[in-house]
Amino acid sequence: MSAERGRRRGAPPQRSGRGADAQRGERRTRPPGRGRGGQARGSGPPNRSGAGRGGPNQEQPARSQSRPRGLGGDHVEGRQAVRELLRAGTRKVHEVLICEDAHSAATLAEIVDLAGDRRVPLREVTRRKLDEVALTAAPQGVIAKAAAVQPVTLEELARPVGNTPPLIVATDGVTDPGNLGAILRTAEVAGATGVVLTSHRSANLTPAAMKAAAGAVEYLPIALVGGLPAALAKLRDAGLWAIGLDGHAPGGLESLRVGDEPLVLVLGAEGRGLSALVERRCDQVVSIPVLGRIESLNVAAAAAVALFDIARVRKGSGDGSTARARNPA
Repeated sequence: MSAERGRRRGAPPQRSGRGADAQRGERRTRPPGRGRGGQARGSGPPNRSGAGRGGPNQEQPARSQSRPRGLGGDHVEGRQAVRELLRAGTRKVHEVLICEDAHSAATLAEIVDLAGDRRVPLREVTRRKLDEVALTAAPQGVIAKAAAVQPVTLEELARPVGNTPPLIVATDGVTDPGNLGAILRTAEVAGATGVVLTSHRSANLTPAAMKAAAGAVEYLPIALVGGLPAALAKLRDAGLWAIGLDGHAPGGLESLRVGDEPLVLVLGAEGRGLSALVERRCDQVVSIPVLGRIESLNVAAAAAVALFDIARVRKGSGDGSTARARNPA
């Protein structure tokens, strides 16, 4: 570890807005308990990136986190999502509705077997009845009703998972359920150890998000917070690096030097990008260089690029982040 990594840091310096390049090039000291592993945002011309960016900050600190709205997730549609719900067995499943003419599909036949093994009530219904109950355009012949997904605390997310340092994904105002579900699915596959969602101005685990996540929520611990800036401050105090992904950041992913350390990857909202308050809580903000003519990636696609780049670094460092034991088929 370099001499720089041994430095400790106090409170992050205040910046007025997004500032000039000189401010962007300033180094930030680390939160208590962690060494320094890489410089803050670099200098030079901005790179275009996957996570779009927009106008002035609209986010305000939450008044209270004592009564956030629930995560949802009690209505599950889609073959992959329902199969993983039954496979994981982490929450109670009240009932599974299955289309009476769809048993020939291998995944649906497996769902029938899993429901029997778990003693979950299984009800065959007509396709018309299934469509009446469905809350997405294509339930794929199966719907499950289950207990809602229960959130965990930030303190739980900040703990190492075995020998794996925390890799947390936090969303800053991602409102599209399809994007949220895709981010969750990618996060689970890429070895993330948890997710932070906000209770205001963001998507929760709607049926569309659950379907897009394809069962990832059954394996990913999720914390629900009232305000992301305060949550990031807590995670930094717990020793995690806060890394923002934003299209106008001058430094690309290649400038990230802490991929193998405990970190939280912060994804900005569709179009708007990171809010000013959230950006100020980040130790480093990076972009995804774009080589083509379209100026940005969808936030879910940008998350995939960043997460798998971090996974590559972690695999190379031998910390086992991408080699977790999988749930047997």
